[in-house]
Amino acid sequence: MSGNTKMVQEIENFYGVYLLYNVNPKFKGRTYIGFTVNPNRRIQQHNKGRHAGGAWRTHGRGPWEMVLIIHGFPNEISALRFEWAWQHPDKSRRLRHVLGKKKKETSFLFRFRVVSEMLRSGPWNRLALTIRWLKQEYVTDFAPDSKPPVHMPIAYGLVKVKKVGPDTGRSKKGGNPEKETVDDDLVNLSQCGNKHPRCSVCNKRIQAEDHTLKCVHPKCQMVSHMLCLANKFLSDKGTKTEVLPVDGTCPKCKGAVLWGDLVRLKTGCYQNLEECGSSDDEENDDHWANELQTQVK
Repeated sequence: MSGNTKMVQEIENFYGVYLLYNVNPKFKGRTYIGFTVNPNRRIQQHNKGRHAGGAWRTHGRGPWEMVLIIHGFPNEISALRFEWAWQHPDKSRRLRHVLGKKKKETSFLFRFRVVSEMLRSGPWNRLALTIRWLKQEYVTDFAPDSKPPVHMPIAYGLVKVKKVGPDTGRSKKGGNPEKETVDDDLVNLSQCGNKHPRCSVCNKRIQAEDHTLKCVHPKCQMVSHMLCLANKFLSDKGTKTEVLPVDGTCPKCKGAVLWGDLVRLKTGCYQNLEECGSSDDEENDDHWANELQTQVK
């Protein structure tokens, strides 16, 4: 990696879809697309072979380099569907507008062109995804008419998966870790000694079991119900047909925020955008869309 590569970033709840590039002189230029929850372990498996858990298509053809990974998917199903569409653009009904591989186009450039279109197509264009280049020498600029949505940052450098153990968030007496994690947020955001602050949108008291979001601006103490904030963002934009917003204005500090950044902060995947460059049935599988829909009375 070059000297200007960013330091390794730790991320929780990692779901990524990656692109491998073959550097073996005999097979150089071949590519492979796969899904992983641990990129560092996965590339080792590919290079060690099938006996170590690698794929049969990469076995005996290494070494491979993991050069690009798209991460930030809300769950495994969402990532696997992205993986399948990237592997089979000719079979995906979402990518019928993407032309097939051109005669003089390398496999790498074709795969990059396909993913460029995918990031701009529904339902993926509304997810809080991060585009990460793992190898500086393979970095490729997006075409002017194929740039990813502004809420998808472009990051550089390695990533390390931060393990979240089964006891994370549990108290010594046991209990529900998810509820207690929310409780911790409430304690941190408490004002005047009140453990349960009010939603910045509906002004109702927030309970430990509520799904909440916090503002990404360091000095802002905004906390709100996820559904309340989503409805506010969509209402402000005059959007009624979408479930997930893209961006909006914080009801407390009035700062502009991206929905993807709010989700990253909640799931432990948030990174300051100053540290990186910026820019139907499948959508129902989006975890956050489901969370919002299940809360609608």
